[in-house]
Amino acid sequence: MHRPITCTLFILSVLACLQGTAQPGPGEPAYEITLPDPAGQPVSLSSLKGKVVLVDFWASWCGPCRLSNRHLVRLYPKYHDKGFEILGVSLDESQRDWLKAVRKDKLTWLQVNDNGGWDAKTALRWKVYQIPTSYLLDREGRVVGIDLEGRDLENAIGRLLGP
Repeated sequence: MHRPITCTLFILSVLACLQGTAQPGPGEPAYEITLPDPAGQPVSLSSLKGKVVLVDFWASWCGPCRLSNRHLVRLYPKYHDKGFEILGVSLDESQRDWLKAVRKDKLTWLQVNDNGGWDAKTALRWKVYQIPTSYLLDREGRVVGIDLEGRDLENAIGRLLGP
């Protein structure tokens, strides 16, 4: 007789735990990120509040990431002065490889490194299971898009920045 209530409570508690560990979804606040930049100085995502931000998870060894970088290199200068920023979060375990890719791909936006590969704490917290993975954030730091690309990404940035 008590078994259905016990099972229901168990299931509800498991769901509550899972909800707390899910990746941030549309309309939800982004999780904080504080990681070192190429000079070793900490950069926090919260310091970018007030800007439209693309959080871009990538790595030097990821071919699709490097291809995506080409598109972002063209997009960034077009919107940066209007309040757009990119925070590149590298999962590279080798700082040398990471910095070499930043130079080679001519990445001029903010770059940080969480050098744990797939076990990087930031990737685990954000539930990043593939790269590239990106989150578009509004000026208040809420997620408004996940893995937007090409025209969809550019249109979303334009709408968020306004006229």
